[in-house]
Amino acid sequence: MKARIKKVLSFLGLVLFTVLVAGACQSTSESDQSSEADQASTESISQSTNDSDQVLRVVTTSERYTPFFDKFTEETGIPVEFLSMSSGEVLSRMEAEQGEPMADLWFGGGLDAFISAKDKGLLEQYQSEAVETLPEAYRDPDGYWLSKGLTVGGLLVNDQVLEELGIEKPTTWEDLTKPEYKDEIIMSDPAVSGTMYAIVKGLLDQKGESDGWAYWQAVDANIPFYGKRGKDPEEKTAAGEFAIGIVPIDASSFETAEKNGLSAIYPTDGIPWVPEGVAIFKGAANADAAKSFIDFMLKPENLSELSKLDGKDTAQTVNPNEVEALDLGLETNDLIEQDLSTFGSARDQILEKWAEMTKGKESK
Repeated sequence: MKARIKKVLSFLGLVLFTVLVAGACQSTSESDQSSEADQASTESISQSTNDSDQVLRVVTTSERYTPFFDKFTEETGIPVEFLSMSSGEVLSRMEAEQGEPMADLWFGGGLDAFISAKDKGLLEQYQSEAVETLPEAYRDPDGYWLSKGLTVGGLLVNDQVLEELGIEKPTTWEDLTKPEYKDEIIMSDPAVSGTMYAIVKGLLDQKGESDGWAYWQAVDANIPFYGKRGKDPEEKTAAGEFAIGIVPIDASSFETAEKNGLSAIYPTDGIPWVPEGVAIFKGAANADAAKSFIDFMLKPENLSELSKLDGKDTAQTVNPNEVEALDLGLETNDLIEQDLSTFGSARDQILEKWAEMTKGKESK
């Protein structure tokens, strides 16, 4: 790496590109019935929890969800405490702390980690009555996890660095294999970041096993080291340490890029994506409070509010079988066709092969 450390730009936190899957197209009579049921449910939750000493402990990916949890506290009387951690870190810690989980609720993070956690017996089973509003692909049939939306992968580019180097900005994933980008690309370790794992898995699904791994080997040749934190690519690209960061991308990414002389890019050869999970930790001290939160979250009006937090007021509640494009030039057919059925089961194998491929390359 050339010594081009520049002033670190304020990144305001990464906002996940969220797709909500709720029954938004209900008839007026169905909405009225739902509203009455929701009111009764809220009253029931409040009566059962307000007088208790419960505290809902939440592991989440971002502090931006605080207003959403504040609303939950207002309705139920249950205070919330937060711990920020990437999905890979959560999974590792859960395995080390079996029987004594660090929190009650896991909110956000790549679905691969949730599926793996289920397979390892680390999650609590809960089937909310309202979960039927979600398409089957976005909820565990056994009730161990559900999805609150989608995160998509893209690129963040430092235009000034590229100008100094005299090279063009990438527009496709395939561009990342070009020799002129050697030592100018950064991504987080996919064993740590669920989004990075989703990008690796998505492009393997798109290209096929043989061509997919050949592709990643070529990209690896242009990456000097892998970030130990999920935020490393954004922060280091914004600081001018790298020309290109592989990142989760959404509306706020474009806003931040515009304000700071960067470019947020949806590669034109397909967008990898991952559902964001929600689950209750097995052995949670306040499992009842976590169940109450899931019931709260699945109300249509609360899913809509969650959508606004995730999309910076641009995402909307959508039909269960559609994907909202956020009016940023991303269309539903831009999303790579991925095999969610192997998202969790293939995780260990993919990460083992990844570790073998990048052996000797230090993570920093």
